[in-house]
Amino acid sequence: MNAFDILKKLCDEQGISVNKLEEEIGLGKNTLYSWKKNTPKGSNLIRVADYFNVSTDYLLGRTDKKRYYDLTEKDEESIQDELKKMIEGLSISGHAAFDGRTLDELSEDELEDRELLLSSLENSLRLAKRVAKQKFTPKKYRD
Repeated sequence: MNAFDILKKLCDEQGISVNKLEEEIGLGKNTLYSWKKNTPKGSNLIRVADYFNVSTDYLLGRTDKKRYYDLTEKDEESIQDELKKMIEGLSISGHAAFDGRTLDELSEDELEDRELLLSSLENSLRLAKRVAKQKFTPKKYRD
């Protein structure tokens, strides 16, 4: 996939045309269409990356991560491991429990509450990991 294909995909996701994008970021008509055949100029590449809040490496097709702080597969595995540890901490004698009762003894509402709690914990872990990456990634490793 070349830079124009990636640009077109981002435009489609945002529901705008390439021509509208050129107007909004102050580029001449058909400037971005030249990306089909030519390597993008640095300043134009940065404008487009800033508009879509993605990295220039993503626009050039060098990475699948839109932003440096996006979670990787390794991060996701780490989150799942941490979630398992939290669940074990909430268990009683190795069985997932709620108010001292096993899963078999819970009502539908209580099972739903448990699922909501687990989803909330997972989302909190994911958010914390993303914020930490934004805050603590050295500038030389950012886009």
